Formats: sequence, structure tokens, C-alpha cells
Amino acid sequence: MKIIIVLVLIVAVPAAALFLMSSSTVLTVQPDVKVIGLATPVKVQIANPHGVRRVSAHLEQNGASFPLLDQTSPSHRLFWRKQQPPQTVSFEAGRNKAPNLKEGDARLVVETNADDFRGSTDTASVTVKVILAPPRVTPDDAQHYINQGGMELAVLTPGGSWSEAGVKVGQYTFRSFPLPGRPDQRFAMFAYSWDLPADVTPMVYARNQAGTEATARFWFRLFPKKFRVRDLPIDDAFIQKVVSQIDPDGSKAPGPDMLSRFLKMNSEMRRQNNQQLADLRFKTEEKVLWNGPFLHWGKEESMFADVRNYMYQGKKVDRQVHLGFDLSDTQNAPVHVANDGRVVWAADLGIYGNCVVVDHGYALQSIYGHMNRIDVKVGDRVTKNQSLGAAGQTGMAGGVHVHFSMQIDGVQINPREWWDEHWIHDRIMSKLDPNAPKADPAPVEAQSAGTKGKAAGKHRRRK
Repeated sequence: MKIIIVLVLIVAVPAAALFLMSSSTVLTVQPDVKVIGLATPVKVQIANPHGVRRVSAHLEQNGASFPLLDQTSPSHRLFWRKQQPPQTVSFEAGRNKAPNLKEGDARLVVETNADDFRGSTDTASVTVKVILAPPRVTPDDAQHYINQGGMELAVLTPGGSWSEAGVKVGQYTFRSFPLPGRPDQRFAMFAYSWDLPADVTPMVYARNQAGTEATARFWFRLFPKKFRVRDLPIDDAFIQKVVSQIDPDGSKAPGPDMLSRFLKMNSEMRRQNNQQLADLRFKTEEKVLWNGPFLHWGKEESMFADVRNYMYQGKKVDRQVHLGFDLSDTQNAPVHVANDGRVVWAADLGIYGNCVVVDHGYALQSIYGHMNRIDVKVGDRVTKNQSLGAAGQTGMAGGVHVHFSMQIDGVQINPREWWDEHWIHDRIMSKLDPNAPKADPAPVEAQSAGTKGKAAGKHRRRK
């Protein structure tokens, strides 16, 4: 009897230990899938220090189960592995895998069996919506004349199952808004960015929540532009001034010397600040806030999309593109807002120094940089010609001026078009007013940057 008890203990104790040391599995659906279409990619992260020997997935809908995945691996029940890293399993869910799936609610279930003695079964499930109807989109039949670096407005009619629609130009995407007076149609103001090649074709698009997308081309003609390339000398005094003002403690742009810190600001911080500006596109009102042409003031000393070669001690140390106009002014002169709108930024912005951004509606925004003083705050309503503060030379500025630029849905554009009352009427307002007479389809080409408004007075260094 004692022998039997000993034998039982010899078997039972290790088995109990193995059972207790077995682990459960943590399942995380990445990203959080909420919509399933024809073929929706799903990724599941599986975390178990002993790994898993089986992974399966299925969709449940109206009492039916539709298998999506069944993956097995060799078992290590007694001599399991240790410290296995998390793994990611990818598969498709949708009608392509489950032909009898219907539109409506469903449940995605993922199940695993641990690869250890206990082999615990763990599940994760998410409620999803099945969307199978494809989107459709029809463009307008207007003639669209576009300046490189400028913008246009297109009308589109989405249909089918869609949740998002707009215009795509290369890597840039522009949202659409309901067309006033025509609820079945939408419009998108879009840019042909300065940095795109001349062979890019703008397209309208509609996309549903399942990720299915429809696109269509529309008639357009592009006027390519050649932007200026200029050498910009910089010296130790300018570098010292800029670096000390923007990053006095060296936390934003550390480096072994002042030049390397300046170059980091001019490249990395410039990209970061431009992204901060682009992100302000979400702070917009879905209505026209502007009133007539935008104000133009001061002398144009630097143009939109100027390419600058930064020259230090006779050598080119950097090349950057200046996205805006430098308008010369005098110290502490008032900075006037170019049109009606609402302030969405009023604070320091790195290379732009003290900066104000004003939203004019439908993701059209104007930017005012290098100010000495800011007299408005976020949320303020401002009217054309109202003072925003005082001009200065904060940020990456070597002389007193206002950096003025504009952006549409986060893409910076040439403001010159918005200084032209006829362009605004023909290309924008006539399309937004359903009762307005049809605009003259003749091309309206803005002058290339640098063909007018040449710099006057003594040359100053510019950002």
C-alpha cells in the first residue's frame, strides 16, 4: 500500500506542479476591428510564455459559424518551451472567406490552446459590423485648371455604401463636405502640392468602413511651376541668435556645436512644426468664414516654395523649402489678419516663433509667423484687417517680417490665388453657390511665384 501511495505521489506531485505552472494566453486584436467587408485583414497578438499549439478564428452570425483560420503547431505538453516572445497571427475575415455572410452585426472570435501541460483554452471576441455593398463615386464634368502649388474645388457624388469621400492627389488626401443646397453632392477643396511631379492624376474617391474604395478621374489641366532656387548665407551671429532663442537649454535640438544644433532645427524641427500646422486642419468649421479676397500687405521678400541652399563659410550645409511668403514690415507694426475666421493656434511654434493660425472654414487656414507679440487667443473670432499682434523676428528669422502662408486640409499652398478676387469667384464661390451662374471655364492661371512683388530695400536673412 505504501508503495502505491509513493508511486501516486511520484506521479501526482509533478503533474500538479506542471498544471500549476501552466499559463493562460492573452489575446489582443490589432487594430481593434469594428467593420468586416469582403476581405478585411485582421491581426491578433498572442502572448503566452510557453507559446500556443493551436489558433483558430471564426465569425458568428445569426446562429451560424463561419471558420476563418485553423492553425496548429507541434505540441510540447510535458517538455514545454519557456519565455516564448509574443507572436502575431494574420488572417482575412469577410465574405471572401465566408460566402454566406450577410450585412449586419456579427461576432469575431479567436481561440487558442496553450502549449503546456494544462493546455488552457482562451478566447477573445469583438462585435463587428459586416458591410458588403461597395461604394461608388461620380465626379463633376467641370474643367479644372490647377496651378502647381495652388488649389481647386471639385464636386463629387458618392453612392452605395460609403463613409468617407474626397479627392486624392498623389500621397495627399482632401476631405469633402456637403455641397450647400445639394445634399446628395459633396465638394472638396484640394491642392496640387508644390512637391508633386507633373504626371500625378487627381481623383475623386469614396471609401466605406470596411476599407473598400472606389475612385474616378475628372477633367483637369495642370500648369507646372518652376520654383526659385537661391543661396542663403548664414553666419555665426545668425546661428547664435536663432539657436539661443528657439532652444536656450539645448533640450529640443541637442548637438556638439551651434551649427549642428541649427541644422537639426532647420530640418527635424521644421518637419515637426509643419506637421503641427497640418494637424490643425481638423480644427475647422464646415462653412465659409472668409469674406472676399484675402488681404495682401508688405513687400514680398521671399516667395512660396523658394528652395534655399544654406551657405556657411562658403559651403552648402543644408537645403530646405520655404513654404510661404516673407512680407517685410517694421518692428512692432500690427499684423493684420487676411480675412474673417477663428483663431486655432496662438503660441510659439518652433522655427515660426510666435505664430497665429486662423481657420477660414472648410479646412482653409492662414498662418502668421515670427510675431513679436500675440494679442489674440485660441477660439477668438477675428475680422479681416483686425490686428493679431505685432510683427517681429522670433523663431528662425534674421530680420523683421511676417511669414504668411496658407494651407488647405493641411497642405500648404501658394496664397497668391486667394489674393485674387476673380480667382476666388470663378474657382471657388461659383461652385459653392447652387444659384450662381456657371463660371467661365477659361483657364485662370496665377502668376508663377517670383514674377511680381520683387523684394525692395536691404536684403534680410529669412527663415
